[in-house]
Amino acid sequence: MTMKLSIIIVNYNVTQLLNNCLLSIQKYVEVDHEVIIIDNASPDSSWKNLITKFPEFHFIASPANEGFAKANNKAITTAKGEYLLLLNPDTELEGDYMKDILDFTDAKESFGCLGVRMHDAKGNFLPESKRSVPDMFNSFEKLFTNFKKNNSKSYYRNDIGEYETTSIDVVTGAFLLIKKEVYEKTGGLDETYFMYGEDIDICYTLLKKGYKNYYYGKASILHHKGESTIKDEVYLERFYGAMQVFINKYYRDAKPVQYSFLKAGLNLRHKIEKIKLK
Repeated sequence: MTMKLSIIIVNYNVTQLLNNCLLSIQKYVEVDHEVIIIDNASPDSSWKNLITKFPEFHFIASPANEGFAKANNKAITTAKGEYLLLLNPDTELEGDYMKDILDFTDAKESFGCLGVRMHDAKGNFLPESKRSVPDMFNSFEKLFTNFKKNNSKSYYRNDIGEYETTSIDVVTGAFLLIKKEVYEKTGGLDETYFMYGEDIDICYTLLKKGYKNYYYGKASILHHKGESTIKDEVYLERFYGAMQVFINKYYRDAKPVQYSFLKAGLNLRHKIEKIKLK
């Protein structure tokens, strides 16, 4: 009898948020599960206090911060669940919907991955809950305009209702449910990415291999978005670096015209953002 679910959390310097996340798992997850927390060499070592507070959970201390993808892949090698749930430490589950979600995914053929509805602490819906694969047009729109047509099929799938459940291109790595077997078969998270972009990449890989990804709007999580991220030059390097990795991988050879367009756009946007910091 295999375990149903392994919840994988990569922690970095957010002990209080992680504590709340773990409490929400204790409160709401009723299916047979395990929780694996890997700390990415946080300078703040207070997360270690949680080891005694949550003795039923498994904690791993990574000797160095090697990024989000590597940490997840490392933790997953020890996972025993049929399904993996990649969960951010700055999220909180909000209901006992895990069994419903797993019943939903069990019934799907060629199931890729699934994400849920996310909102911030003020209750605002987070549009990255449901996205398209970045292409020339929607990337341009995201990079250079704040122009939002509310029901258009753009980078953020505004044409899909917040509470709908439907197939979709891209969900976020803040809550990403996938079968362990499929994760391993498709190569897991690409470790070329340090942080950002690896969720888009894995979703795109799944689509290209014939799997279907889903947005499940009936379930929600609280995501304290960006509270663990300081918008500085390091953040900008990582974010725009991740986008560069993505276009190098999928566009450089296959779509050279789009590639040069996106590359120029990314460079320009990166420069603009750097100027804004000063």
